[in-house]
Amino acid sequence: MTVAIRQLSTSAPDFEAEFQRVLHWSAEQDHEIEERVAGILADVQRRGDAAVLEYTQRFDALQASSVAALELQPTELQSALHGIAPTQREALQAAARRVQAYHERQLEACGRSWSYRDEDGTLLGQKVTPLDRVGIYVPGGKAAYPSSVLMNAVPAKVAGVGEIVMVVPTPRGERNALVLAAAAVAGVDRVFTVGGAQAVGALAYGTATIPAVDKITGPGNAYVASAKRRVFGQIGIDMIAGPSEILVLADGSTPPDWVAMDLFSQAEHDELAQSILLCPDAAYIEKVREAIERLLPGMPRHAIIRASLEGRGALILTRTMGEACELSNRIAPEHLEVSSQEPHRWEPLLRHAGAIFLGAYTSESLGDYCAGPNHVLPTSGTARFSSPLGVYDFQKRTSIIEVSAAGAQTLGPIAAELAYGEGLQAHARAGEFRLNKGTAQ
Repeated sequence: MTVAIRQLSTSAPDFEAEFQRVLHWSAEQDHEIEERVAGILADVQRRGDAAVLEYTQRFDALQASSVAALELQPTELQSALHGIAPTQREALQAAARRVQAYHERQLEACGRSWSYRDEDGTLLGQKVTPLDRVGIYVPGGKAAYPSSVLMNAVPAKVAGVGEIVMVVPTPRGERNALVLAAAAVAGVDRVFTVGGAQAVGALAYGTATIPAVDKITGPGNAYVASAKRRVFGQIGIDMIAGPSEILVLADGSTPPDWVAMDLFSQAEHDELAQSILLCPDAAYIEKVREAIERLLPGMPRHAIIRASLEGRGALILTRTMGEACELSNRIAPEHLEVSSQEPHRWEPLLRHAGAIFLGAYTSESLGDYCAGPNHVLPTSGTARFSSPLGVYDFQKRTSIIEVSAAGAQTLGPIAAELAYGEGLQAHARAGEFRLNKGTAQ
């Protein structure tokens, strides 16, 4: 059966209209979900553990005598780590080392306190401190994601977070050994087998058993996303993520099968995922299309891939690679592959992307698991103004100001002038009291 994926050309008179149809994705909130989530959060805030236990039994079919019984002990995590196949254990540990090394570099670059004194002795600076406690949400319904454990917990550890609390749903009590092993490798402090909006509410408000956190990170379904949106402000969150995306910029030099599989790699997530190819070579686009037809039947998740490619995918013929870069910036994709013989020629033209993968050998999947940079990335065009998850998401910054007596003589009149202009006399007088007074009494 032919895959009915859109094929567009920037030279076509109707390109702009068709291009907008490709990009369109409705992020409108489902009002029924919003109402149910609001009720769950209010109930958790009011009844605490009792509500968490009730919803866990209802939604995950997981029976427990108490929420405390839903907390896994460190020995259980270590047992999971030692119980998985040695190849899996080695892969987890190797990935964790690379993720840690990358985020340690990130800490050196932007995660340190700093200060300086100006000519009159005034001290100015910034104090960077880690969050006390964070919660990480790890999906556990349709699939299990040990890589998400590493990508959320490792940078939190590198940042110096005091305590990491992980929540993960275990429907019918089925625990994924790789997820628990990843928690052991990443150094997660506490793990609760709770999921859904009730887990987000418990982390946000705190219960008798589950401690309140300062921030929640990690992906989840529509109920989790809605809950994170609603608790934001009382605590911090990382982002509200949309469907996964990949954009491949190709010059025709990469084997077509490689590019087809890269498009599959995001399409297999779910039907709303988006996979787009931009290329100035019409013959190459046809080869990729043929590769899609040939390879798709052999994919275990072929039905999901087909629905994704037909619903939101596109093969777009551009006039030049430069024009492809311009379109890429308009899309601002989550994952951007530059599958070219000269990737560094085009990279300076690319301003907006969650992560850029340079060269034919850099498949997006390597970034998902073990390259080192974080795989929690902005989606739905938000790469125009937001960044990947990083060490900085688990820190906060405090300004430091120590004005010298000489500095007060310089700054006082400036502040007073502006304060009087705003009609704030006390502000002005507070600055003026320190003028020509010598030392404080």
